[in-house]
Amino acid sequence: MGNPFDLSGRVAIVTGANTGLGQALAVALAAAGADIAAVGRSDMSETQGLVEATGRRFLGIRADLSTIEPVQRVVDETLSGLGGLDILVNNAGIIRRADAVDFSEEDWDAVVDTNLKSVFFLCQAAGRHMLKQGSGKIINIASMLSFQGGIRVPSYTASKSGVAGLTKLLANEWAARGVNVNAIAPGYFATNNTAALQADEARNRSILERIPAGRWGQPDDLGGAAVFLASRAADYVHGHILAVDGGWLAR
Repeated sequence: MGNPFDLSGRVAIVTGANTGLGQALAVALAAAGADIAAVGRSDMSETQGLVEATGRRFLGIRADLSTIEPVQRVVDETLSGLGGLDILVNNAGIIRRADAVDFSEEDWDAVVDTNLKSVFFLCQAAGRHMLKQGSGKIINIASMLSFQGGIRVPSYTASKSGVAGLTKLLANEWAARGVNVNAIAPGYFATNNTAALQADEARNRSILERIPAGRWGQPDDLGGAAVFLASRAADYVHGHILAVDGGWLAR
């Protein structure tokens, strides 16, 4: 059987891979043996250096996933540049904060288009290839707000609840055809998206008091879950939302 977590010979797309969680996910998959097609709106040279340091190939794809316009191009460039597609990690996402009573249509559409609409259509584009080859692993990045309501982030909560539902629907349709669709729900991680919460002394304290592990997650805390779900070790795992949250949901 060999190492069931070995990703040698696999090709992975990771969106939002220029920094934070996406960068950590790309590096973890590369360390396990996968070649990486990193998708982002800005410079990814740092991610490229980290991936290539593992000995794996790196392909940078500039794309703005606020619309679905680049979705098919992302898949096509991966296939032509790296010769295959076995893993998709839908990590790219944005967040907008305001009281629900004041939340704008613009902020609603921006978040839902990026976090949910583009996720579905990238799953669809990658899924068409994976279904033809009879294998593939799709990992969507959900959230604690796939389970809870949160405050002052209505479009983010709606989008991440949608990601959880979409993950289950695709698993129902594709599990018998060799494609695994699962999700990771990160807890409170120290990233750009949570900078405002970390800077708010009262909110930061209340969050830490709720986390049994007693600390914010670091991006590389997420890598093991991604490698597991991308590997043969998870061949019988379908439609699951794996919380990596320091125990947040247990309290």
